[in-house]
Amino acid sequence: MVWTGTWVAERLGVELIGGEELPALLGLALRRNPKRAHLLVSSVLGKHVPQRPSVVYGSGLGLGVRVRELLGDEEAARSVVLGYAETATALGHAVADGLGLAPYLHSTRRPVAGVARAGGFEESHSHATSHLLLPEDPKLLAGGGPLVLVDDEFSTGNTVLNTIRDLHARYPRERYVVVALVDMRSGADLGRLDAFAEEIGARVDLISAAAGTVRLPEGVLEKGRELVAEHETAHAAPAAVDGTPAPVRVALGWPEGLPDGGRHGFTPEHREHLEEVLPALAARIAEALHETGTETRPGADGRPAAGERPGAGGRPGSGERPGGDGRPGGDRRLGTGERPGIGDRVLVLGFEELMYAPLRLAGALEDAGHDVRYSTTTRSPVLAVDDPGYAIRTRLVFPAHDDPADGPGERYAYNVAGAGFDTVVLVVDSAADTPELHAPDGLLAQLSAHVPRVVLAVVPAYEPAVTSSTPTVSEAPERSSMLPEPLRGPAFSSYAPEEVGWLLQDLSGVELEAPTEEREEAIQSGGAHYAESLPVEYQPSARYQELFHSALDSSAARMARAVGTVTETVLAELPLRRGRHGRDPQGRGPVLVSLARAGTPVGVLMRRWAKARHGLDLPHYAVSIVRGRGIDANALRWLAAHHDPADVVFVDGWTGKGAITRELADAIKEFEAAEGISGFDPEIAVLADPGSCVRTYGTREDFLIPSACLNSTVSGLISRTVLRSDLVGPNDFHGAKFYRELAGSDVSGAFLDAVAARFDEVTETVDVDVKELLAADRTPTWEGWAAVERISEEYGIHDVNLVKPGVGETTRVLLRRVPWKILAKRGADADLAHVRLLAEQRGVPVEFVDELPYTCVGLIHPQYTRGATGADGKAVVSQ
Repeated sequence: MVWTGTWVAERLGVELIGGEELPALLGLALRRNPKRAHLLVSSVLGKHVPQRPSVVYGSGLGLGVRVRELLGDEEAARSVVLGYAETATALGHAVADGLGLAPYLHSTRRPVAGVARAGGFEESHSHATSHLLLPEDPKLLAGGGPLVLVDDEFSTGNTVLNTIRDLHARYPRERYVVVALVDMRSGADLGRLDAFAEEIGARVDLISAAAGTVRLPEGVLEKGRELVAEHETAHAAPAAVDGTPAPVRVALGWPEGLPDGGRHGFTPEHREHLEEVLPALAARIAEALHETGTETRPGADGRPAAGERPGAGGRPGSGERPGGDGRPGGDRRLGTGERPGIGDRVLVLGFEELMYAPLRLAGALEDAGHDVRYSTTTRSPVLAVDDPGYAIRTRLVFPAHDDPADGPGERYAYNVAGAGFDTVVLVVDSAADTPELHAPDGLLAQLSAHVPRVVLAVVPAYEPAVTSSTPTVSEAPERSSMLPEPLRGPAFSSYAPEEVGWLLQDLSGVELEAPTEEREEAIQSGGAHYAESLPVEYQPSARYQELFHSALDSSAARMARAVGTVTETVLAELPLRRGRHGRDPQGRGPVLVSLARAGTPVGVLMRRWAKARHGLDLPHYAVSIVRGRGIDANALRWLAAHHDPADVVFVDGWTGKGAITRELADAIKEFEAAEGISGFDPEIAVLADPGSCVRTYGTREDFLIPSACLNSTVSGLISRTVLRSDLVGPNDFHGAKFYRELAGSDVSGAFLDAVAARFDEVTETVDVDVKELLAADRTPTWEGWAAVERISEEYGIHDVNLVKPGVGETTRVLLRRVPWKILAKRGADADLAHVRLLAEQRGVPVEFVDELPYTCVGLIHPQYTRGATGADGKAVVSQ
């Protein structure tokens, strides 16, 4: 037989490297996905390729037995099995059945009102990335026994690592077992699991049915896109046929209280109950099959039979096209009044995440002697090519029919049309038995157009009990509930997990750094946005580190005073803020949302002040905002789903000319208009507001905030945020990197502790400051913006984006950009030592001027190219 990966391999140069069993387990297809060109198509998973249910179930069951042998009965009884939606939900169930002693939970993309989220994570290469964990029992994942994570394919390991990071921060345990049908890691990825296990201090084992790797040639993503575009029309879905028999509904009699799957947990007791009732459930389906007859095709109108649809280019398709298991897709059709018998080919078709119940029903029919195959519908967009050497031969396209939280869209059933099935038994849950399912272009109509007989079996969607002890979450706006939970330390950042939750995606494994001069040239030429790459992390010299610690010692009390003042101002004005938005002015404390990354240390300190002074345990998150691109709208959706927007207080370190202040105001306005969500206040609370851009601040003096002196090593080892279209999709959080390798230089905790240690001594001063501030007129004057415009023209720059006012922004220029010169306020030496040292190291002149509203201003080299020269005629260099 022809290998079902031949077509892709020949055209893209993709190679499957591994043992002889791999081609029997895997074929290849092309994704309609911007993140990955190819799709490994499993022949034993029961998702894209119809397969005998005994083969599908047996594959997972055998892996589960191996896990039990690895753990031993005692540890197996303490374990929990976690499967991945949508592809591996039934595989995970089967692995749990093989263990025999463990409860099972699978991730889901369907939120359920009233059920608390136990976690969430990202599947970075997927077309639909976000997973939710919604156990009915909040304690399901909280035990200390092994966690067994099951996916169909283990490739980069990113999905598993994202999951473990998220869960280990909440429910740390000593052991994890990763289970996959195929281990397809590249050589570069082979060591990641061991390194990660060492990092978190846990054992991580891996069990797979087969191992190998995929060798991808250069430019495969672009070539894949071209192939998809070329063949999309030629291999369109088969045309529907009018006048087909209506589907027949069968009453399964599914037992009350028996879950339809593992979305909210599936216990060994549930499994025993299912085993007891399976024969009777399958008998009802078999009875429906025997009671159903249909017209043979072609009918009186001369339309082609399902197995004879025209192929690409108008060629008649073969009536002997092989089915998913390689068998010919027989051209036998029943005549009028004939009853289906044991020899008729039946496909039991599941629905997206609902894989286990249909699989077990199909297995029971197979045990009863029926010729049965099993597969499910999917969200995954894949190109169909009618060629024996391609894994996806036909594609049925239909609209989503379960009111998905991420909005309407196309769904697919592969290798069903033309595969020679006499009957399709479609199994859906009651949440998916909607008018869209029965619509003229819906799934039932599509199936009826290509298969003589369609039977619909509806399993009641399990409704978990919501008790008073189960925390509830507010109803999420569209798409927000599909987003993952925040990243937290120590898995992401060196901050303690309660200090901050990062509404970001982890891009630590992506090479994003570029030399400073190369970035500057690309940015100024319009070839790239500054947020599309990262500067190489500045490694401070011993002399510079001494300056940082000296600055911290001298300014810690000043910092503590500003932290206390801005925090107390926020607490005092929160009722007024809520009242402006029609919210209840009583009750909860504020939700601190820092602008990553400069605002994050400030948010942590404000949280510490509120706890030390008032006993408040304030939520604190960090989000990304990008000049010219706005704030991360998905982060706002997440916040609106979990908190009242009127409680949110945005936090930053300082204001320069106020560009981010304006950016945030514009972004909030656009977001509320687009989403219909109101209440977010675009006012930013900052430590220092020298540009007079905001109403809520600790001081309007431009003083040295020591956290501005360094990059990630004072910000929890987190990079500046990244927004690049090939890495961040429309429903993704913005990205950032965790520089774990810089842990030896990390002073994030030392900085926070040094400032917090001075809280007590500044308390009385803070009370006086706040009283004066609340009585003062704090209307922004925007004098900083006016000064920047003046400087831009006086120095012939003609671009305010290249003028960076204030100590913090000047430091950023020297650390990340190509500086031209530094303007310093005469007499401000106390806050300028580190600036003068950096300027000296980079050969940048410092010019002292009078009447500057800031301590200093950094000027980025205008019209920079790598051959540009500085003000002294010398080439600009980076040291």
